[in-house]
Amino acid sequence: MKKRILTTLLASAMILSIAGCNEQTADTTTTTQAPAANNDTSADTDAPVADTDAPDVDVAADEGKVLNIWCWNDEFQQRVEKFYPGYVKNDDGTGAIGDVKVVWTINPNADNGYQIPLDAALLDQDNKAADEKIDIFLIEADYADKYVNSSYSLPVSEVGITDADTAEMYEYTKEIATDESGALKAVSWQAAPGLFAYRRSIAKEVLGTDDPDQVQEALSDWTKFDEVAAKMKDAGYYMLSGYDDAYRTFSNNVSAPWVNENDEIIIDANIMKWVEQTKNYTDNGYNNKNSLWSDGWAKDQSVDGKVFGFFYSTWGINFTLVGNAGEAGKGDWAVCYGPQSYYWGGTWICASYQTDNKSLVRDIMYNLTCNGEIMEQITRDPDVQDYTNNKAAMEAIAADETFASEFLGGQNHIALFTENAEKIDMSNISPYDQGLNETFQAAMKDYFDGTVDLDTALDNFYNNSIVKYPNLKRPA
Repeated sequence: MKKRILTTLLASAMILSIAGCNEQTADTTTTTQAPAANNDTSADTDAPVADTDAPDVDVAADEGKVLNIWCWNDEFQQRVEKFYPGYVKNDDGTGAIGDVKVVWTINPNADNGYQIPLDAALLDQDNKAADEKIDIFLIEADYADKYVNSSYSLPVSEVGITDADTAEMYEYTKEIATDESGALKAVSWQAAPGLFAYRRSIAKEVLGTDDPDQVQEALSDWTKFDEVAAKMKDAGYYMLSGYDDAYRTFSNNVSAPWVNENDEIIIDANIMKWVEQTKNYTDNGYNNKNSLWSDGWAKDQSVDGKVFGFFYSTWGINFTLVGNAGEAGKGDWAVCYGPQSYYWGGTWICASYQTDNKSLVRDIMYNLTCNGEIMEQITRDPDVQDYTNNKAAMEAIAADETFASEFLGGQNHIALFTENAEKIDMSNISPYDQGLNETFQAAMKDYFDGTVDLDTALDNFYNNSIVKYPNLKRPA
């Protein structure tokens, strides 16, 4: 039943996207310039050499000469440009692997802006010439279920990725990408456990120490976290930047999915705890009333900011926080576990069901998700330090006393991520997560600001969610 519902959801989204696609993006079939990242991880032509166990890729004459890759930002493009052996970056933003041209199509993720044109393009595959069809498309945790349980993604075994290849991957990264028949449908180069990143200078002033172990003791549960928030306010600081900062620590620890078997939208009790906490923080001045990704939120991470800390998963530190903090923030940040373990995000690589570049798709998947040497290189690269999806490589770096993040004042943050990665539980994800999470956060903002009461905010959430997903309904 679940598989049928998911397939219906994808098909319905594709039909709706044909009408709405032009409003979301100017063009989904040509190369789109990637948005600038918040840190500099520019392409490096000195890519690491693949290990000797990685088979040589032979782009056969009977395979396509254009590889089309769809993403929602330029993170994966940067990883391919810098770490995939033999990739050449062209001046026009395209790339080349041998005599195969690589075309990147990037549409931002917010408000389903990536899924809508992707769904339309997948639906239209039969009407496209071979070299215009999508070969690879990326998915993230909030909607992985939708594409994994559809016919639009190939089992990775069909492009040549074996169980032995994926043996060192964190189990949850495989569970989220496994369909109901047991087939693995996507692979990821990263795992995304979360931590709490804090300003060392503010910790010293308010808590008397910036030592991660001692700061962790002060923040080890939500009661202590709230107590520190009050201290920060008294000292002229904010505990968090805004409404959404703690959201993932609550939403990723729910007891059930957003939608039950009767297609009813269920607000988990843990998410309502976030509402209660955030209302309290807003009313008491413990946050700076910013929204995630806003200019104010980014500014709060600068050296002039007055915010103590931010919840960030692996990708967020070097991909976002480093850029927002700037050179002046280097060394003024550290990480600890925080009050509750959580995860946030992650990116999976899917092979399109109509790709005509299977050998090349396989080689990209292998080298960027299974090749232990490249996985370790990605994490050790000082401009990247992404937490990669290879347990052996991450455990080696966690135990390496010489490994340190300059930005984090010499801390080995990989050691903390390694411990939290084993706690990730993806059992309560659903294909509706992105849309319902975004809609809920938006509806609650009016309540936090005091423009509506809680009942009205909840009513607005249900109404807007059903507009977005007409097959869903309020709980009986």
